[in-house]
Amino acid sequence: MVLLAAAVCTKAGKAIVSRQFVEMTRTRIEGLLAAFPKLMNTGKQHTFVETESVRYVYQPMEKLYMVLITTKNSNILEDLETLRLFSRVIPEYCRALEENEISDHCFDLIFAFDEIVALGYRENVNLAQIRTFTEMDSHEEKVFRAVRETQEREAKAEMRRKAKELQQARRDAERLGKKAPGFGGFGSSTVSGGSTATMITETIIETDKPKVAPAPARPSGPSKALKLGAKGKEVDNFVDKLKSEGETIMSSSMGKRTSESTKVYVPPINMESVHMKIEEKITLTCGRDGGLQNMELHGMIMLRISDDKFGRIRLHVENEDKKGVQLQTHPNVDKKLFTSESLIGLKNPEKSFPVNSDVGVLKWRLQTTEESFIPLTINCWPSESGNGCDVNIEYELQEDNLELNDVVITIPLPSGVGAPVIGELDGEYRHDSRRNTLEWCLPVIDAKNKSGSLEFSIAGQPNDFFPVQVSFISKKNYCNIQVTKVTQVDGNSPVRFSTETTFLVDKYEIL
Repeated sequence: MVLLAAAVCTKAGKAIVSRQFVEMTRTRIEGLLAAFPKLMNTGKQHTFVETESVRYVYQPMEKLYMVLITTKNSNILEDLETLRLFSRVIPEYCRALEENEISDHCFDLIFAFDEIVALGYRENVNLAQIRTFTEMDSHEEKVFRAVRETQEREAKAEMRRKAKELQQARRDAERLGKKAPGFGGFGSSTVSGGSTATMITETIIETDKPKVAPAPARPSGPSKALKLGAKGKEVDNFVDKLKSEGETIMSSSMGKRTSESTKVYVPPINMESVHMKIEEKITLTCGRDGGLQNMELHGMIMLRISDDKFGRIRLHVENEDKKGVQLQTHPNVDKKLFTSESLIGLKNPEKSFPVNSDVGVLKWRLQTTEESFIPLTINCWPSESGNGCDVNIEYELQEDNLELNDVVITIPLPSGVGAPVIGELDGEYRHDSRRNTLEWCLPVIDAKNKSGSLEFSIAGQPNDFFPVQVSFISKKNYCNIQVTKVTQVDGNSPVRFSTETTFLVDKYEIL
């Protein structure tokens, strides 16, 4: 099936919104739609009509028509199925099937049409998936914002706690008749040093809270009051049970310090006024005996502009891909300019890109069953022995230009047989007794660390150790598509920009 165009037109043949999936001029599509009402026979109830060159597949919608223009050798049954999906999409975005309403939501409809058909061929999507794809709701962005808000709250709480400790130490020193010590390296034990510490601590403490008079001293003795932070017997028993099951227990203070230290040293992303996010996600399924069952990769360049003066720009794209990816530009991007000069710019150079919003300007797709395209091969060999199975698993990086970080290879284990006996090991491992999995952790896999192996023994059958799942993250993309330069439309002067590249795993399994 080759779909040439999808359009919503009036009964007189006037195009309201039309999306061409092949190279067609505006005059040609307007001519085809103007000729469409004249070809219809009112006495016959058909949903298609043919000419010498094209076929019209249509569905009436009150005063309008939903029309698909296809080649004559396309499958009419697939055309009708696609037409039904197009007809169901329109009421999702338009409250009334009228010309003004469809014109107001034309871009929403075009985005939805692009999710149904890519390069003239039908995509395997349903209505719910189309709604999800067009919303472009980023789970990673929500997680990032939640983590940042948590870090800010923890930093404020830590600041207040430190300030209260300094103030309490100063009051204790004054009550005992000693000179207040100088805190934070601001002086010594002189009076000036004490006044400096007083000024600092009182500035940090929130001023809107009323001061509470100190309570009278209570007689010393045993107290039965509830102590915050004290561990009860039930907590201790629960911790002991977790330790007996092989869990690694970390104290709350150690865990807090560790989490704070890891959060502090995360390098921030240096975002310029023109920022691009290049993201790729891979879905891969391999057989345990070799052979790639399916590999699908989706990539996108998201553009974000935070300054109005950089709205009219062009992106210079360098495409060094040799694997045969399918590229598709945004409907508002000049496709001819991209095809001839590898430049991403708007069809109307007088218009500007949206400001303070992420816009997908280019996306690509790669689907293959070629084994040489596998970025990381996993070979798992379980062999039966006298008292169970000896499992040998190894990895090998096929793409030398990649650098995979935080690689975790998860091997399922039989339940109720205890922990595995680890032999040879490259990297680290974690045994999760609750989920019955063995996680093989490798910080970095690159050209200098292309291969590694793990050996362990455990009771079970060879089929118990599949499917093996892999997860990783990389700052280098797989398809070698990069933005090398950004220039102004007027004057062709260069513009400073920043790029964030991410290569993620959506699903990576060895069955």
